[in-house]
Formats: sequence, structure tokens, C-alpha cells
Amino acid sequence: MENLTFDYTGQTVIVTGGARGIGLELGRFFVRAGADVYLIDYDADEAATASADVGARAIHADVSNTSDVERAVEQVISETGRVDVIVNNAGILRDKMLWKLTDDDWEQVLAIHTGGTFRLTRACVPHFRTRGYGRVINVTSYTGLHGNTGQANYGTAKAGIIGFTKTAAKELARFGVTVNAISPNAETRMVASIPDEKKAELAAAIPLGRFGSTTEMCSAVGFLASREAGYITGVVLPVDGGISI
Repeated sequence: MENLTFDYTGQTVIVTGGARGIGLELGRFFVRAGADVYLIDYDADEAATASADVGARAIHADVSNTSDVERAVEQVISETGRVDVIVNNAGILRDKMLWKLTDDDWEQVLAIHTGGTFRLTRACVPHFRTRGYGRVINVTSYTGLHGNTGQANYGTAKAGIIGFTKTAAKELARFGVTVNAISPNAETRMVASIPDEKKAELAAAIPLGRFGSTTEMCSAVGFLASREAGYITGVVLPVDGGISI
């Protein structure tokens, strides 16, 4: 991050799932690039700690709840007068084999991943339209395209985000808004919890031979969120070391 070249001075950025992992690093990235950054997370204490750490502002909200999302956006607009970039990163895991999944396992994962992406984007559209500008970046997954054992709910949610990204890109282009997604393969806390032998096996299947860093995910998002990427929309960018080839 030492050679940061993106400049978001004067812009307002919202990142969901911002208390840890990729979301936290994205918050750090955008703050260093000069933006006013808001980290939204369901865990109020972790959101406050993370925001203090990176110099952002915390909002406690559940992205599966419409009232919470609308309240969060209203706060951002009240305090900064604008929203330029949103990163829909919030997500949870409820991994089980298909026949063991409960209705709640299914509904909660879709409500947060796909539903949260929809709710925050919808809440920001009026503000994007007023200014004739906006950048939406959604976080999907390799699993959304290829599936993964024990993740029927997660795979469905991430596939839904891809469909949403492409549809929203077509609908919002007329307002100067681009909508794109990244499909990351990063060394997050979840990856760190994998036993070393299994982790080495997974890394060996990646053409570049390693998991990506969270900062490498930030570089991709920073590009898609920039003014320079204004002619790119509806794209799902794999940032995965070639695993999806």
C-alpha cells in the first residue's frame, strides 16, 4: 500500500461487512486514498474498533433489514452530503450439506449476501441519480459460478449477486452509475483457520501458487471504484490467482 496512486479526496465511501477481513482492509485503503469512509457491520463493538483503527466512521446496521440500511444511508448523507462509492461486502457462512440445511441457514445467508447487496444499492440510487454519478462494487465468489460442497446457500447467494450486478449495471448506466463485482481469493480469517496440510493443497491448485492478500483485493476494488474505470460496467473481475481459469 506504500505506492498508493488512487485519489478519493472529497468522496464518500460505504463498505459493508467492514469490521474484519477484506472489508476492514478496504476501509483502510479508502481512508488512505482520502475518502470519508463508513464501515457498516452487524457487530457494533467490532465496527467501532475497526473504524477507530483505520480512521473511518462506524455504523451499526443489519444489511438484511431495510430500515437499518435506509437509516445508515440517511446518516451518511446527513454528515457528508453525498455518497460516491458503495462496496457490498457483508456476508456470513452457514455451511452444511444440502440435506442438513435449515430454512434459517438458507434464508439468512441469502438475506445478508444477496439481500444486503440489493438493499444498500437501492437505498443509494436516488442519491446517485441526483448527482449523475456512482460506483457500486459487489463481492461475489468462485463458488457462485462453480459451486462448492456444503455451500448450497452460499453458492446460490453469490450467484445471485452476479445476476444482480449485471442487471443493475444495465438499469443504472443511464444515471452515470457503474456496477461491477470482484470474485476474490484472499487469505482471510476463514482461510487462516484451514489446517496447514489442506491449505497447502488448496494453494497448489492456484496457478499463482498462493492465496491473495487482502490488499490485492483493495487494488482491484480501488480501480473499479475510480473515475478512470468509468467505461467498465457489468463486469465480474476474478482476483483469484487464476483459480477460475
